Formats: sequence, C-alpha cells, structure tokens
Amino acid sequence: MSSSDIFIGETIGTAILILLGGGVVAAVVLKASKARNAGWLAITFGWGFAVLTAVYTSAPLSGAHLNPAVTLGIAIKDGEWGDVPTYWAGQLLGAMIGATLVWLAYYGQFQAHLTDKEIVGGPGAQATTAKAVEAQEKGAGPVLGVFSTGPEIRHAVQNLATEIIGTFVLVIAVLTQGLNDEGNGLGTLGALITALVVVGIGLSLGGPTGYAINPARDLGPRIVHALLPLPNKGGSDWSYAWVPVAGPLIGGAIAAGVYKLAFV
Repeated sequence: MSSSDIFIGETIGTAILILLGGGVVAAVVLKASKARNAGWLAITFGWGFAVLTAVYTSAPLSGAHLNPAVTLGIAIKDGEWGDVPTYWAGQLLGAMIGATLVWLAYYGQFQAHLTDKEIVGGPGAQATTAKAVEAQEKGAGPVLGVFSTGPEIRHAVQNLATEIIGTFVLVIAVLTQGLNDEGNGLGTLGALITALVVVGIGLSLGGPTGYAINPARDLGPRIVHALLPLPNKGGSDWSYAWVPVAGPLIGGAIAAGVYKLAFV
C-alpha cells in the first residue's frame, strides 16, 4: 500500500472512530440529549461499534491501525518502521477531525450544557457545581470527557499502569489475530473480534481512567477541546495528557515484545 493510501485510510478511519466514540459520550453526558444518562454500558458498546465501523471503512486502504500503539506494536513485530510516521500523522489528524465533527453534531447540546449554572457554576448552584469546580481546579473542564479521558483517582503510577495493561490486551489481541491477508493491521476479518475486545477492555479496565488505550484518540481531541470556541469549557487538563499517550505506547511495545517471545 502507498503512503497516500495509508494516510488517507488512517485519517478517514480514525475520524470515524472518534466521531462515533466521542459521539456516544456526548449523547450520554450532555444536556438536551435524548440518550442522556444512558450509562457506562452505552459508552462501552458505542466505542466498540465505533471501532467496528472504522475498521471496515479504512482496512482496504491502510490496514486500519487507527491507533499509534497498534502501529508501534506491528512495527516492532515486523521490524518495518518506514511507514510509522505516515500512520501516526493520519491518526492524529483523523482524531482531530472526528472530535470537531462531534462538536458540530452536538453544537446545541454543548451550548446548553455549558451555559447551565448547575454545571458550570453560578448563583443557586448545587452539588453538581461543586463537582464541576473540583474538576476544573484539577484542570479538567466540564465537557472535556467528551473529547478525552481523565482518571477517577489521580495517581500517576496507577493511571499509567491501567493504560499500559489495557493497551497490552488490545495490541496482543491484534497481533495474534493476523487480522488481514497481509497480517498488517486490524483488517476486515478481525474487525468484529477487535471491536469486542475494545468493549471488554472498557467494561473490565475502563473504570479507573476511561480507557484511552490510544494516544491519538486522546491527544487529538484534547487539542481540539483547547482550540474550540466553547463557552465556559474550562481547562484541557494538560498535566494529565501525557498518561494516555505514554501508557498506550508502552503497552503496545510490551505486547509486541511478548508476541515475539511467545508466538514467533
């Protein structure tokens, strides 16, 4: 596959991944959404379906890595590094496009949510405001969770370990499937399996950090959150942003090492 195919495929696929994944979070948490308070199951299955759709769409062009940690794991496994920058560039751009599309699709809900005094603070604010204020003191704005992840308990070592473990499960599953004819990415044959793996990770390991398990998925939308003209959006929590980047990359590298030791 050519560099242009890789870049286009990863951009389109990752944009779809974030549009549907970030979209289900927006649907569950934002005011005036018909799916508000649908809960964690809706979010985890929504992300799984997002992976399924993105993989089927982008696999013919790029092999559907959609995740720098997956790209890193495959590069370590195969010893081929030439296309890694192209994959990563497409993934980051796609994640930013997808996050922007979530904002456009839920524009009215964002405005309603971020002008509600119960959420962002103001006269008559109740317990919800106290929680929002506490989050903003830690650098996380009231809608940041639609764009990127954050921990329930801030403990750098635990948060990093959680992301490493979750990404290890994802990447070792990808590597051992040999998911397309060339064995180079998620591919269409393993799309459903990979989607179910992501759902399983979310249900089992998503509670502590929100399971980024993908540096582009977290960093690209976090950049978009920082740039978008959202009223009262609060901070983008850059002090935490390194964890969902470093953790997945470490997890992907460990998975590739285990694969080479155990399966080759």
